[in-house]
Amino acid sequence: MSEHLYDNPVISGFHPDPSVCRVGDDYYLVCSSFEYVPGLPLFHSRDLVHWEQIGNVLDRPGQLPLPLPGAKASGGLYAPTIRHHDGRFWVVNTNVDGGGNFVVWAERPEGPWSDPVWLALDGIDPDLAWEEDGTCWCAFSGPAGGINIARIDPAGGKVLEGPVPTWSGSGLKYPEAPHLYRVGGWWYLLIAEGGTERGHAVSVARARSPRGPWEAAPGNPLLSHAGTARPVQNTGHADLVEAPDGSWWMVLLGVRPRGFTPDVHVLGRETFLTPVEWDADGWPVVAPVPERHPAPGGAWHPVPVPPARDDFTGTALAPYWVSPFARPESCWSLTDRPGWLVLDATGPTLDSPGYTFVGRRQQHHDCRVTALLDPGTGRGGLCVRLDEAHHYELEAGDGEVRVVARIGPLRQTVARRPVPAGPLSLTVTVRTSDLVPASPHLTDGGTTGPDTLAFWLGDPGAPDARPLAELDGRYLSTEVACGFTGRVIGMYATEGSVAFDWFEYVPSSAV
Repeated sequence: MSEHLYDNPVISGFHPDPSVCRVGDDYYLVCSSFEYVPGLPLFHSRDLVHWEQIGNVLDRPGQLPLPLPGAKASGGLYAPTIRHHDGRFWVVNTNVDGGGNFVVWAERPEGPWSDPVWLALDGIDPDLAWEEDGTCWCAFSGPAGGINIARIDPAGGKVLEGPVPTWSGSGLKYPEAPHLYRVGGWWYLLIAEGGTERGHAVSVARARSPRGPWEAAPGNPLLSHAGTARPVQNTGHADLVEAPDGSWWMVLLGVRPRGFTPDVHVLGRETFLTPVEWDADGWPVVAPVPERHPAPGGAWHPVPVPPARDDFTGTALAPYWVSPFARPESCWSLTDRPGWLVLDATGPTLDSPGYTFVGRRQQHHDCRVTALLDPGTGRGGLCVRLDEAHHYELEAGDGEVRVVARIGPLRQTVARRPVPAGPLSLTVTVRTSDLVPASPHLTDGGTTGPDTLAFWLGDPGAPDARPLAELDGRYLSTEVACGFTGRVIGMYATEGSVAFDWFEYVPSSAV
């Protein structure tokens, strides 16, 4: 083992359904992106611990119809798999709102990636695996609720054999997220089951051929934190990779819930890393996901950390900037006002799809976001978004700033203050200490929410800053709003044009 220790998660914030492959000493990982575009964030690492986002697999309008068909929160792109075979990188994925399963490929992981080739396979969570003779198999979760497998031509999209049912887990609900591996003389089929909530689990079976018959591991589920008090919960949807030193590792999703029972998570499902051993009978063995663990052996490769502040001086937006459903070129510009990001409104409200929003994932439980903006004669500002029915807005326009809360059917302005014309800075802080007062039924003085969101005119550290409002963070949690995503914090315009000089995201343990 290396002398280095790593902290979980290895990719924080809303980065679920990780899939990983290794090419030489390099690892590549993709995650689900659901309704956000560009789609399928792509990461590179040399040590499985430090990950740098190098792009998005689906990063141009021609690859998928935009806006994404269906245009609903937690729809869109589910559960990609990335593999490297015969000199190409391959990603197979599902667009649940239109088209189904598709394959894209690239000669280099940075792209360009091909246009999608669609597969006539009805299901979700597809996987790719090759035999030594080049035969390609696609395992996926079928519409009847089990794992199916088909022999395909991935480049042409043709189904050559099947699909046929394989193994469907140990009896827990929603067997899904299959990954097929050849290890020694066995084929292993790794799946998720139990649902992606607290009962999430990883199970495994093996066979001498991809066609089966499949033998379930005697210790299934291979991994689950269900019913434990571990700080990481919902562990599942895993993928395996072998390091150059022969050690094996698992990437998987999990959440870090907080607050009063039943606990809620606000960052979404994140990417975790845990070691894998093989027992004497040839079965993988996985310990509970650690908060801290010795890193994989070999060189330690820290990667550049994205700058806290984006001054919008480049020619393109950084790959971590995302938008829900679509981002038409006509709604944003880095050249209309050089050194500023100018957003042009495409819809009058954030309460229904079709608005202009550019944001980044919240990746830390405690953080501060500040932006300098010029609303001009427009209307816009900062928004903490979970979906169209659950978001908080800090908005400038019409000579004032406002804090607006949208919680389910309720939309309410909770604070407002007049401001002079011209640029102004707005700040949102998220903290996990000194929470808003507890609900009345908690007689012991406890708190219910996982965090508090505070909204400021100006920078809280400046003497002229003005606090506007504080709101309970539990209403922007998955357990309240439902769905598969996490918080995204960003900039928006809902009337006219709004220009942003800079945007700063700072993690902090003491905001």
